[in-house]
Amino acid sequence: MTALREGAGPRADAALLARRDHPEPHRFLGAHLQGGGVVVRAYRPGAVGVEALLDDGRRAPLAPAHVDGLFEGPLDAVSLPVSYRLAFRFPAGEHVVRDPYAFLPTLGELDLHLLAEGRHEELGRVLGAHVREVDGVEGVAFAVWAPEARSVSVVGDWNGWDGRVHPLRTLGGAGLWELFVPEAAEGARYKLELRARDGALLLKADPVAWEAEPSPGTASVVTRSRHAWRDEAWLAGRAADGPRAAPLAIYEAHLPSWRRGPDGRPRGYRELADELGAYVRELGFTHVELLPVQHHPYSGSWGYQVTGYFAPYADLGSPDDLRWLVDRLHAEHGLGVILDWVPAHFPRDAWALARFDGSALYEHVDPREGEHPDWGTLVFNFGRNEVRNFLVASALHWLEEYHADGLRVDAVASMLYRDYSRGEGQWLPNVHGGRENLEAISFLRELTETVHARVPGALLVAEESTAWPGVTRPPAEGGLGFDLKWNMGWMHDTLDYLGRDPVHRRWHHDRLTFGLVYAWSERFVLPLSHDEVVHGKGSLLGKAPGDAWQRLATLRALYAHMWAHPGRKLLFMGGELGQEREWSADRELDWGLLADPAHAGLQRLVGDLNRRYREEPALWELDDEPAGFAWLVADDAPQNVLAYVRRSRDGRVACCLVNLSPVPRIGYRVGLPAPGAWRELVNTDAVEYGGSGLGNLGRVEAEPVPWDGLSWSAAVLLPPLAGLWLVPC
Repeated sequence: MTALREGAGPRADAALLARRDHPEPHRFLGAHLQGGGVVVRAYRPGAVGVEALLDDGRRAPLAPAHVDGLFEGPLDAVSLPVSYRLAFRFPAGEHVVRDPYAFLPTLGELDLHLLAEGRHEELGRVLGAHVREVDGVEGVAFAVWAPEARSVSVVGDWNGWDGRVHPLRTLGGAGLWELFVPEAAEGARYKLELRARDGALLLKADPVAWEAEPSPGTASVVTRSRHAWRDEAWLAGRAADGPRAAPLAIYEAHLPSWRRGPDGRPRGYRELADELGAYVRELGFTHVELLPVQHHPYSGSWGYQVTGYFAPYADLGSPDDLRWLVDRLHAEHGLGVILDWVPAHFPRDAWALARFDGSALYEHVDPREGEHPDWGTLVFNFGRNEVRNFLVASALHWLEEYHADGLRVDAVASMLYRDYSRGEGQWLPNVHGGRENLEAISFLRELTETVHARVPGALLVAEESTAWPGVTRPPAEGGLGFDLKWNMGWMHDTLDYLGRDPVHRRWHHDRLTFGLVYAWSERFVLPLSHDEVVHGKGSLLGKAPGDAWQRLATLRALYAHMWAHPGRKLLFMGGELGQEREWSADRELDWGLLADPAHAGLQRLVGDLNRRYREEPALWELDDEPAGFAWLVADDAPQNVLAYVRRSRDGRVACCLVNLSPVPRIGYRVGLPAPGAWRELVNTDAVEYGGSGLGNLGRVEAEPVPWDGLSWSAAVLLPPLAGLWLVPC
């Protein structure tokens, strides 16, 4: 670059090209006015001759100049622009192409301005690789942000992966590089070759590539969508209704291990679309949540170590295959789609984001900020405008390009605290001396505000495991702006209680009741997620004590309690089967369990809970308001009994009674909020669910006997390890 700044002339330009170190190849290559005429320079190492072919049929031979592969010569033209092709002669034959250095930049002034400021909401449509037609010529426009690179080239299938052939030009002062390559085409594999400040050559996948090649390959792929969407009615309804106006029951799935093919290999997006859609719809869930489908070469990360923030997981299919899956779930099966998304950290793979241009570009320089101790990954530098822009644009990409209905943002707690999982001396305080990550807070607010402004009805869910205040309050009120937050406290307390022998549960009754102390501090999802059935934690079924019948009964009671408790519902795949083994990403679910009537009964119960939950507004309409809940029995720890009432906005009521003891409670009196007959909407001890068949013959009668602070009550038979839902007849 020194030679260029000093204007050392053509020999210096030629030497920089040969060394793969030229930041402004368009200044030298292509057609230029010189000496009252036009001269063309072309560079193609290995060529033995070149001719410029003018569109009017004339041919102008170019002569060798300065370094091997460089040719130059005059054209019979006196003005620019001039349209021509280059005919390179190689020992194996002739190769005719449009000159990539004859085209104006594909990034406009507004793009450059917005990218430089870090606020280009359509970054994914201007950076990366995009098939375009420029001046009537089809090719691929490449653009990348690499401010610390000395030079950048694109290498790929069409140019022999030779970094000397297609160097990009730098544009503006923000570290943006661009080139339109007519030779490149849809389907081509490519990477970016960068010359770092220290002279090292780096070969990187494109951070904004829309497609990646399947593992073990690590190249990016030029792609464009040919999918014709059919979910217009779904999207219109979503935008009109908003994300919180309906019941929400989510089936969390890891696609590669949900169901596999006969050969044991994961099924692709298209193969899974209708089978998964029909199954989840039949179970009555409203949404599918997919563990990350962003590209990740390490399958053992389940998608949580992302290398492709704009590219879907290639091992399951193409981008249009994923579009097909989402489209079918929307249009054919009436299911929403939530995608897990990971903006907190990224892996260290040398060919991906880490030290992308030789500098700490996406991550922090200081490991006390830039390295994550739990996962061995790198932490995004949220204080850098361009990095925040990259992540916001990634979120918009999945919502807009793939019609996702929402994003579940992973590991939010690790973003909010500078000392997350760090000991003394392993973290840096913020500018005020505190532990809060002010830059991450700013990013999350920017994310939620931008998404809600651009994508009507989109749902943003935070996996946030601490008591950080205001996760679901608007940024204008000091919150982070999420629509919902996972209630990790409820999950851990409930599973801790259920994992204890019933004889000891009386001493831990508060595990079940404490969640109601803070139930309305946020808008919550109640998750029984993948994290609770891996790494030696066993399956949900395996957490329950007792024999096989008692464990399944405990799970049935848990689900009745969860589906009646304030908060939206999330169940990880396999929970509906009563999976006995711990989940493994390397095999499919144990579908053979459904041959056992008890396991099939659990699956049937989950479907019935979902349907009755969705049909009964009292169970969901006032999830976020204290008026939607009241205790009937909160303190019967000795008998392991809970009872409460749920209310709708118009006064409908439903009561939930849960007996978490293996002993039936006969004639258990409980207050009811209305006189008359009440029917059993759900009894998890029903024979069709695998239970013993105890119950109240389908109904109970509320008598004018004051109880639990109410004017009416009923003597109820509570089956062992069971839940009852009662509604007025």
